[in-house]
Amino acid sequence: MDKERWRRLLVAVQQGDLDVDSALAACLPPSPEEDLGFAVIDHQRMKRCGFPEVIFGQNKSADEIATLLDRIHARHGRSLATRVDPDKAAHIIRSHPSVRYHDRARMLSLGGFPEPTSENSRIAVITAGTSDGVVGEEAALTAEWAGHPVDRIFDVGVAGLHRLLSRMDRLRAARVLIVVAGMEGALPSVVAGMVSRPVIAVPTSVGYGASFGGLAALLAMLNSCASGVTVVNIDNGFGAAYAASLIAGGS
Repeated sequence: MDKERWRRLLVAVQQGDLDVDSALAACLPPSPEEDLGFAVIDHQRMKRCGFPEVIFGQNKSADEIATLLDRIHARHGRSLATRVDPDKAAHIIRSHPSVRYHDRARMLSLGGFPEPTSENSRIAVITAGTSDGVVGEEAALTAEWAGHPVDRIFDVGVAGLHRLLSRMDRLRAARVLIVVAGMEGALPSVVAGMVSRPVIAVPTSVGYGASFGGLAALLAMLNSCASGVTVVNIDNGFGAAYAASLIAGGS
């Protein structure tokens, strides 16, 4: 802090225009964490890890999510929550009309999305089927939240491979590809065999009984014969986009 600002603060305290606690708050750097009792916000996440803290909404109450959105927004100008069901979202929006619910992705945002950093950091999100779109949209919105241009290429699974082949120019234009698939989980291997880019595979819990809630797709992706495939956990669109963002150049 410069000498003149110190002087103004001291004069304000001396004259009774500013209390001591407020002067201390103005002098000291912001705390790297904020303890809310039910949660401790990590305000240095962006500086330390290259990606801001995002609220995981599952099993949190609507009031807890709303409080976290408010506090992160107050410090950083924007905030995001994942895995928020429609009932909780409706409750939050009633008291926080500035909050936006992205129903397909099951996410809440407060504050605007940043402008894309560069076309060179483009992330493509590819889904095998429409039923994988919830996880795909979670990945796409997370990548956009990190400042990346995103190309959504949905419903191009191996049951109709011509749909994928007709979009190869878009796949090859991306810096990183996130490939989302349930059922037998074959799509990431196909994509990785045709591009010279990192492929992050996301197994989903979509499928009939023998898919075992996404376990079949997870094992298929882990056993991919195509080099360059990295696999995240079942339905983890957020984690895939986080990794893709760091590979593509941070947020």
